[in-house]
Amino acid sequence: MKKVEKLINHIISRVNINLRPMGLDIEQVLRTTLEDNEMASDYAYYALSIDHPIYFRFRESNLGGSYFLGKCDVDRSIIIRSDIRGDELKAAGTKVEFGGIKTELYRDEIILVVNSFLYKTLVHNHSRNPEIPELFRIQNTVSMHYANIHGTTTEGAYLGAFATVDLSVMHNCIVGDYSYVQAGDLAKMCLDPGRIWIKADGKYEFAYRYPQAILEKYISWDHNGELVGLFADFLKNRRNDFLPVYDSLAPKYPVWVPANAFVSRYAVVRGDCDIGENCLVAQRAYIENSVLGTGSNAQENSFIVDTHFAGLVVVAHGGKLVHSYIDEKVFIGFNSFLYGTKENKVSVGSGSIIMPHTIIHASEPINIPDETIAWGYITKQSDLASNSMSLAEFAKLKEISIDRMRFSGDGAAFVRDFQNRIEHILVDNGARYNGKPESRGHAQKTQYVSYNLFQPYLSGEKKGMFPTIIVEDD
Repeated sequence: MKKVEKLINHIISRVNINLRPMGLDIEQVLRTTLEDNEMASDYAYYALSIDHPIYFRFRESNLGGSYFLGKCDVDRSIIIRSDIRGDELKAAGTKVEFGGIKTELYRDEIILVVNSFLYKTLVHNHSRNPEIPELFRIQNTVSMHYANIHGTTTEGAYLGAFATVDLSVMHNCIVGDYSYVQAGDLAKMCLDPGRIWIKADGKYEFAYRYPQAILEKYISWDHNGELVGLFADFLKNRRNDFLPVYDSLAPKYPVWVPANAFVSRYAVVRGDCDIGENCLVAQRAYIENSVLGTGSNAQENSFIVDTHFAGLVVVAHGGKLVHSYIDEKVFIGFNSFLYGTKENKVSVGSGSIIMPHTIIHASEPINIPDETIAWGYITKQSDLASNSMSLAEFAKLKEISIDRMRFSGDGAAFVRDFQNRIEHILVDNGARYNGKPESRGHAQKTQYVSYNLFQPYLSGEKKGMFPTIIVEDD
């Protein structure tokens, strides 16, 4: 695997140019994470659809087990079991606005991945890059287990495990494990693990920090560099269920899927499940003994077990729910963890917002009322007093400090922006599909997708490397 070793050294040098001055040497991180069998045996797959522009170019890269959709250009990179999902990339002619100045895209937007080590990472949405809005750039970025790069342009950044960068332009920065950031340019910044930070200049700022002792129960690393904690345990017990869906070329589901809904053939559906009209179940989603009401979705790396969705429920990437009842039009944020039991169920009322990276680990039944925003660490009903608020009350806020949460700015704008985004997601996912072509979303557009499979070299000095691959539409 001489070529793979050369590529690894190349990535280490490129990333360390940006991050070593900030105190991080990624060599040990990268080498302890990569396994030869992941790079040499896992195929990559490419989704082809008449609804999405086709252009894939991969050169001098390893793509073990990764999924690609939309226009992608990958050069000298390692991408392991990641999802590069470009179904919301902007088309040529689209008008975008940055700082009050409008400009028109001169060509289709494309995801550009260069030198990045992305490990089980989700890349989605479209760029917020004001310099070149046609490019969703990731460059020289190391992203760890189950991180999310969503609607952002990174460069020279490090994302810890279960971290999320959302709607942000990032540059040279470090985002700690289980941190969530939506704050624009983060040049030369280090975010501590477990920090939740949403900042819109001139509008509002929301901040929360997990206690280190609590966070380490859910996510930490052992002396061998292995990911451990309750999150890792939860995933480890279910990851083997995905192996059969990758070994078969034909989807097999134990449930009926409506004609206007979509369940990816690379998702797991087990037990007694009910998939409603206009539902979307993305690749690497896991559904077991659960009901997804009309217009609900389960996005990549979400796990829904013994749970009931009333309808129009949005589960963002990485959301995990066990023994929960979720009423209509609820938003479950990125990498949130709602963990109930048969005796201690978690219930969320209609119209509520569960903030990204919220942990609700029930030691007793927990009932979140309708139209409520909840955040942070919740284990019992009384915790809601310091970790939730009605949307109506939050909208009145100008400044508040409750326990580990701080907010300043326009509370009404904060609530309105979240609600508008939820509606945007529902429309994009096809939850509002009414039979008319203009109401089609991802659930309808990806129904007739086909897949090209590619494998790496299996021996010799190129073992683990993929050949140069170009897929274009004539």
